[in-house]
Amino acid sequence: MSVTMKLEGFAELEAELDRLSQAAGKGALRRALRTAAEPLAERMRANAPTDEHELEESIAVSTKLSPRQRKAHRKLVRDDKASVEMFVGAGPLPQAHLQEFGTVSTPPQPWARPAWEAEKDPILDRLRAEMKAEIDKSVRRAEARAARAAARG
Repeated sequence: MSVTMKLEGFAELEAELDRLSQAAGKGALRRALRTAAEPLAERMRANAPTDEHELEESIAVSTKLSPRQRKAHRKLVRDDKASVEMFVGAGPLPQAHLQEFGTVSTPPQPWARPAWEAEKDPILDRLRAEMKAEIDKSVRRAEARAARAAARG
């Protein structure tokens, strides 16, 4: 299956990011990603089967993966020290994918896919708005810091 998305307005945000240090830019992007992705996580939690509260409680937005997830992810993506990633989903529970897709003896109880289908378009709109707000705040802070330094020295 392939997904085609058209992103608009992100080139302007990238130009604004260039005004920040790499650390400040990555911090702004992490904050924006976390805020934009939280409604997806909330929808996943709402969809999670209620017989397993452990699954519902493990669903999170994070920059970290379990060791097993990290190993699998490393095979998929090359390391880029300038990139920012955020993950949304269940923690390292062995039953998470079994509940999503089912087994020979258990029917599927989809919780992640329906949440993604409902949130895939709104998440981009939220991400654009959050990135703009976070980058603008970071640029203002950097400019204020530079002005204070210039006034002192």
